[in-house]
Amino acid sequence: MTTTAPHPTDPPTEPASARATATDAPRPGHARGLRSPVVPAPEVTDALARVVRALPGGGEARPGQVEMAGAVADAIAAGRHVVVRAGTGTGKTLGYLVPAVLSGKRVVVATATRALQDQLAAKDLPFLDRHLGRPFTWAILKGRSNYVCVQRLAEVAPPGGSDGATGFGADDRDHHDGGDRDHPGGGDRVHQGGGDRDHHDGADRAGPGEAGGAGGGAGTPVAAPTRTASRSAAGGQLALDGLAERADAGELAAIAAWAAVTATGDRAELDTEPGDATWAAVSTTSRDCPGAHRCPRGDRCFAEAARARAAEADVVVVNLHLYGLDLAAGGAILPDHDVTVIDEAHVLDDIISATTGVELGPGRFSHLGRVLRGILAEAGDTITGVVDSAGVLTGALAGHRDQRLTAPLPDALAGALAAVRRRVEIAQAALRNLPDQAGDDVSARAVRARQAATALLDDLDAVTSPTDDQVLFVAGPEHAPALRLAPLDVADLLRERLWSHRAAVLTSATLAPGFGPQVGLPQRADELLDVGSPFDYPSNGLIYCAARLPRPNDPRWPDAAIAELSALIDAAGGRTLALFTSYKAMHRAVEALRDRLPFPLLAQGDQPKQALVERFAGEPETCLFATMSFWQGIDVPGPSLSLVTIDRLPFPRPDDPLLEARREHAGPGAFATIDVPRAATLLAQGVGRLIRSSTDRGAVAVLDPRLATARYGPKIVATLPSMRRTRDRTEIEAFLRDLRRRPAAS
Repeated sequence: MTTTAPHPTDPPTEPASARATATDAPRPGHARGLRSPVVPAPEVTDALARVVRALPGGGEARPGQVEMAGAVADAIAAGRHVVVRAGTGTGKTLGYLVPAVLSGKRVVVATATRALQDQLAAKDLPFLDRHLGRPFTWAILKGRSNYVCVQRLAEVAPPGGSDGATGFGADDRDHHDGGDRDHPGGGDRVHQGGGDRDHHDGADRAGPGEAGGAGGGAGTPVAAPTRTASRSAAGGQLALDGLAERADAGELAAIAAWAAVTATGDRAELDTEPGDATWAAVSTTSRDCPGAHRCPRGDRCFAEAARARAAEADVVVVNLHLYGLDLAAGGAILPDHDVTVIDEAHVLDDIISATTGVELGPGRFSHLGRVLRGILAEAGDTITGVVDSAGVLTGALAGHRDQRLTAPLPDALAGALAAVRRRVEIAQAALRNLPDQAGDDVSARAVRARQAATALLDDLDAVTSPTDDQVLFVAGPEHAPALRLAPLDVADLLRERLWSHRAAVLTSATLAPGFGPQVGLPQRADELLDVGSPFDYPSNGLIYCAARLPRPNDPRWPDAAIAELSALIDAAGGRTLALFTSYKAMHRAVEALRDRLPFPLLAQGDQPKQALVERFAGEPETCLFATMSFWQGIDVPGPSLSLVTIDRLPFPRPDDPLLEARREHAGPGAFATIDVPRAATLLAQGVGRLIRSSTDRGAVAVLDPRLATARYGPKIVATLPSMRRTRDRTEIEAFLRDLRRRPAAS
């Protein structure tokens, strides 16, 4: 349950609910502490105008987009960094792409979501290619496991569907050997300007893990298969390993047929989504892949071909996870580049922290056991020992969930880690003893198994001996807890490996005060450029804070908040997206209001997320109650969404192990530097669900009085759109009822 430490002595300040009008609000980009506006060079201005005119419907001039393009162009030319807060509707993608392409420098764009990555690939870059008037090439690079692995497919495809089924002839494609490099690959679209080309690749998603029991031992390695699966190119038989045994035969056949005709091998191109077990059987990860030089079919690898195409592109689009892995690997994954653009930069800290750390859960042992099963045919005790290590780890971590661990580790946990490490070492030794005369496909499996075992041993060593600048903690569900090792602070890493090497553009609609120092940017925090939004927030939106309610730590608050929510929904005539900071709070509200409200009420979990959103958007007067996964990425323009309610300020848990360590490191000012910016950013994301177009009108209601009364309230309000503000419930009710009477804007 999301909560925050109480602040009983917070003095009231000028109420955050004080009314702001369009004439009171500073022009975006000119508020005190923000950078002065930048006038773009004529080349950038003209190119951006030309591109915007080509948009469907002729586009429209957006001063914020022009200002952003000028700032980006200046930063790239000067080799420095720029942070841009670009509100909804600014058109920030073209705002950074146009000057980036015109710079003539090699650019990597790192996005926070796969949806944004796909939008750039399928829409924005092809459009820019047609209308910018400057030829350039681009590539979309994903992690290795997003591509079908030619070697794995040859091992497990149905009979008659090995090399022939994949359709690879000696000269039917220009394959590139990326070398013997053990790291995630990429995959992409590379396009020369103009023309109808579509080449892309991608990769790094591991299959699901599972827990086991206890036990283990050693056995004798035997390379011979234990049962027939598919025929290798040399005509020999291979055993199905544990991954393939769990795959769906029909899905395998469909993938084999697709692999014969695809130019990219990217999973995203499949007409139907295969199950995780099936895809795990025909893909590989950075932990398993031995590299092209050590793979019998490395010269036909989709991931390596994708990386080679990306190496030649002017613009490469990746996700932030892959960019974080590249930073951790010292630049070994992505091509050399001059400029980095980080879109949705508000999540940079969290993603870099996750990708530069270590996660060790029971699934790692289950996965290795399945890999071993097809290569150590008669070493049953060895395989059992590895698989059962999943249960050993689960049991050892059970009493430490959501806790931070420090060296020396508790005796029971240290003993468990030592025991499971010995089992993996036994498996590694057995793999080294495999006979050299094994065929190519058997050798390939052995190399993958050794890679996976080595990676697991390395991570076991890392979590056993954390350094002073790392945080070790236990997270995950009760049935599969995991040890996580994360950097205490990503600022030093980013300073050393990113900010000191190239110009960077960081942008998002929601960047909280203090963002720059938090991620180690060399500029002062007041270097943020806010280009605003073209939407008329003061006229079309209203933010209400229920200041008269008790604080959320008061036992009276839950019932009072539900009563407030009911009255607001009634005034809005349904049409409400009710966002909650915990499942417990959501379920309490659903149980209290589902039978009381005269409007249909949908709740997260009733249907898949997309189905819920589509029904909510298509059925006026419907309400949708949801938790954190709906605070971002939900786009419902029009009158179906007239009210967004937020139950409480989304402060992170005070007992979050990683943040707890960072608070200790930050000292007395931790609440202001860690908790407030996170709450402000997430609240702004939730508020951003309301106004999605220039004609949208509606209200946001925050049922947490601290927004109006706590001393940190103004800092949080500063990240929100410049809507009118009130703490008077009769005003928001009148506003909502007036919306119901008005016809939808055309």
